[in-house]
Amino acid sequence: MVDVKEVPADLLLNKLASEFKEKNVEIPDWVNYLKDGIGKERAWVQDDWYYTRLASIMRKVYLNTNIGISRLSQEYGSRQDRGTKRYHPVQGSRFIIRNILQSLEALGYLKKDTKTGRSLTPAGQSMLDKAAKEVMKSLAEKDKVFEKYL
Repeated sequence: MVDVKEVPADLLLNKLASEFKEKNVEIPDWVNYLKDGIGKERAWVQDDWYYTRLASIMRKVYLNTNIGISRLSQEYGSRQDRGTKRYHPVQGSRFIIRNILQSLEALGYLKKDTKTGRSLTPAGQSMLDKAAKEVMKSLAEKDKVFEKYL
């Protein structure tokens, strides 16, 4: 059985992002204008960053069950340039994370619990497991070393 932890994260995120694109997940209008957080100077350069962030947050919820918006904003935080002073850690945009979590809940991949935070539904977990298995199969076709994980 292939686990999400055993698959390279970049390949898994690309696979999940392409699945979100195929499902025609609705992207809000403000996506092109916001930056990722206080520590960033510019908005996103990639056109499909929203799909990648959807996949990344879904993977983070899988790895860290019962996680909330505040913890995720720390995960996606950066360093703030304060001129001649030392860099200071800042949180990522909670608005973007909240909106992505709400859209994943609307798709049926996450569920919200007021006491413990958000966790994956069985549909979300099966989507991640299927994507991990497909990524591992493609890796096993290229290199025989990965066949032991199937």
